Amino acid sequence: MSVSAAVPAPPARSRLAFRDRRAEPDAWARALGVSREAIDVYLASDVIDLHVDSFIWTRIFGYDLRRRHGRGLLSARVYSMVDLPRVREAAVTGAIWVITTNPWRSTARRPDVFVENVRRLQGILESVPEDVAVVRNVAEYRRARAADRHAAFIGIQGGNALDREPGSLDLIPDDLVVRITLVHLTSSRLGVTSAPTGGRRGEGLTELGRDYVRRLNEKRILVDLAHINREGFFDAIAVHDRTIPYLVTHTGVSGVHPHWRNLDDEQLRAVANAGGTVGIMYHAPFLGDPWPGGHAETIVKHIAHVVDTVGEDHASIGSDYDGAIHPPRDMPTILELPRLVEPMLRRGWSADRIGKILGGNFLRVVGAVRG
Repeated sequence: MSVSAAVPAPPARSRLAFRDRRAEPDAWARALGVSREAIDVYLASDVIDLHVDSFIWTRIFGYDLRRRHGRGLLSARVYSMVDLPRVREAAVTGAIWVITTNPWRSTARRPDVFVENVRRLQGILESVPEDVAVVRNVAEYRRARAADRHAAFIGIQGGNALDREPGSLDLIPDDLVVRITLVHLTSSRLGVTSAPTGGRRGEGLTELGRDYVRRLNEKRILVDLAHINREGFFDAIAVHDRTIPYLVTHTGVSGVHPHWRNLDDEQLRAVANAGGTVGIMYHAPFLGDPWPGGHAETIVKHIAHVVDTVGEDHASIGSDYDGAIHPPRDMPTILELPRLVEPMLRRGWSADRIGKILGGNFLRVVGAVRG
């Protein structure tokens, strides 16, 4: 299989330009309209977003992740919610930066394009080494945080990026990919999407999809069951290595708002029984709020349902920022992320519980799979 040459890295820059809000917690709390306690809990936590899709706009129209942007032409709907300077200003300690697979590209071309894209994303992230470190495991995350750098994990959305042949997963450079979402918004050779347009009703994972899960387990890459239909979800569980956890990085829960995109309680219990975690996304319509935008409180309602159903060790955040979503009106960009803590505190949740949700649970899952 031929693989294109690596994309040259962009030139390194000095430190990103951003306002370090950590140095002014009282002013930050006033600016966001939250309590100082919310800021203190937030800053004491590992804050890790399990699904950031901003790189897709780099690929489509050259959105520069290293430049601070405003809210764009659509006022932080669809895109322009995240960039690296805003990540640093928001004190987000880690995130999974996602490479989304183009389902209309030919199977033959996808592996080469994936390698190009992963090297391109890696190059962008590593071009600001004073602010960002690409990481693969918890030990590297801890080193990045100790050095005051944002820890950038890399993930794939759409396992069909590497489904051409059994050895395609070996093309992942340098063990860079921490997780793969098996399917996205279209069905593939691996399995069937949960989206209404998926077709193939009554089917779940194909035999190739089952083999793919086994191979991900062997390579210690987290299996992400976001987007897959219910049949495929349980097909994946049936063949998954029972000694390691899996996860769902960005979803809502049907116990709060029934929707084809959301998980039911049986699925939540399956993730928890495996020791995994469920990241709650921010797309208002999937959470039950109107299209013009919802509220951070609704995100917390979904998180609370996970906590009430399977416990505080299995809830996380997975925004899907820049994934063509309509975010809450009070959290339109990553800069407003500390506002998520205030409704958690109003519920009487402890700082320890909130810290697990903001990032601790994800780190436990990664540690169980790759140290």
